[in-house]
Amino acid sequence: MEQPKEWKQTTNIYEVNVRQYTPEGTFKAFEAHLPRLKKMGVKTLWFMPITPIAQKNKKGSLGSQYAAQDYTAINPELETMEDFKHLVDEAHKMGFKVIIDWVANHTGWDHIWTKTNPDFYLKDEKTGDFQIASGMDDIIELDYSNPKMREAMIDAMKFWVREANIDGFRCDLASWVEVDFWQQARPEVEKLKPLFWLGEFDELENPDYGKVFDASYVWTWMHRTRDFNEGRQSQYDLKGLLQRYTDIGDGSMRAWFTSNHDENTWNGTEYENNGVFAKPLAVFSITWNGVPLIYNGQELPLEKQTLSIL
Repeated sequence: MEQPKEWKQTTNIYEVNVRQYTPEGTFKAFEAHLPRLKKMGVKTLWFMPITPIAQKNKKGSLGSQYAAQDYTAINPELETMEDFKHLVDEAHKMGFKVIIDWVANHTGWDHIWTKTNPDFYLKDEKTGDFQIASGMDDIIELDYSNPKMREAMIDAMKFWVREANIDGFRCDLASWVEVDFWQQARPEVEKLKPLFWLGEFDELENPDYGKVFDASYVWTWMHRTRDFNEGRQSQYDLKGLLQRYTDIGDGSMRAWFTSNHDENTWNGTEYENNGVFAKPLAVFSITWNGVPLIYNGQELPLEKQTLSIL
């Protein structure tokens, strides 16, 4: 695989939850923060899902951003496609790169494909209805044995590169999707331009995915550091784990983090989980070999849980 481009090797990633970032929860309101983030040293902006949220069987009153209703449209709560394009253009003028969350494993129950192409989905053998994804009632699983579905997914990814000139994707639950799909998708989408591919998987557990993606998560490290804070892991254990990550080599990169939207929402803040080690681990995450990953608000710091998904 082609080695990562220079900007990828020296970047950092700032996760943006538009719906919560400002009181307005819009692209325009977030855009006003670009100068501050530029001054802070942010280089790559990762926008959590910006597509419309499925309404059928949705979570809570707002629904999960990870239950897509349409892969090629904008969530009207965030404003319009033109507003997003303007945000990307302004970000590019200021030197930022922009990547968007891509949820390829599943959709919401009323995604447009459920009506136009129901054969794109796995079916529950008992009920004959769409197959619920891993017990999460608001999402249903796609069928990656269907070549037409794969083509439609790739076309949808191309849409955002072509229409909004984004610079890459953060691929949600990347290892839940067959690795050969990513092997197929990346070269096809990159016919438009070289892109940055961040995958939500741990390369220690999914080495084949590391051959496709530029960077991956360090879930094992994050969980072990929490165990260390609670006395269940030793410094020696952590050192050994770091060596395992180092042994992977620099053909791919690790994204180091102390929190993200999932962790903050469901498991607490980094201060609750890492105690006195929270700040040292934050320093580690931006200085160790790899890509620093920061969740929006951590710079304040973020000392409370926020319902980032519902």
